[in-house]
Amino acid sequence: MGESFTIQLSSNLVRNLLDDGEKVKKKTKKPKSKIPRETKNPQPKQLSNDSETFKSLPSAGGWPLQPPMYLPVPPPKSENAELDSIKSLLQDSQDVMERLQKREENMLQEVTQRAKALHDEEFKLPHRKPMPCLKENDECFKCYKEHPKDALKCADLVKDYADCARRVRQQLNAAEN
Repeated sequence: MGESFTIQLSSNLVRNLLDDGEKVKKKTKKPKSKIPRETKNPQPKQLSNDSETFKSLPSAGGWPLQPPMYLPVPPPKSENAELDSIKSLLQDSQDVMERLQKREENMLQEVTQRAKALHDEEFKLPHRKPMPCLKENDECFKCYKEHPKDALKCADLVKDYADCARRVRQQLNAAEN
């Protein structure tokens, strides 16, 4: 449906329409000067139903050679319409840009959170178990500091520390098996 077409009206057809069925008298033809036709898009001419236009044309001496007449073509869109369409496209592209920026910010936050979670998980210090026999170890060191020259006074504390260490090793070996 959107195909455009043109209709050409010859000068003979116009003459026949003007004569309204009367016979055309033969006239001696004068040499017609050739008018070069435009090869590029000719401007469309509007057809007029006004009979006065045809009456004003010279009847003596023949009709001048006229370029073919074309049916009117709708005028091109006004510049304002073009500007409006450009503005709407620009607004649409700005809206798309804003949505992309928001999406990028959301994705950046999500990636940052995931990276932090992975980093924390990988470099997380293992759960530190309390050092076994810490109390016995502290008592031994304290005794050695109080009696630097007489280490035998700390023998009972050292024996308690050794017993504690042996119990912990036995518990670990039992848990592994």
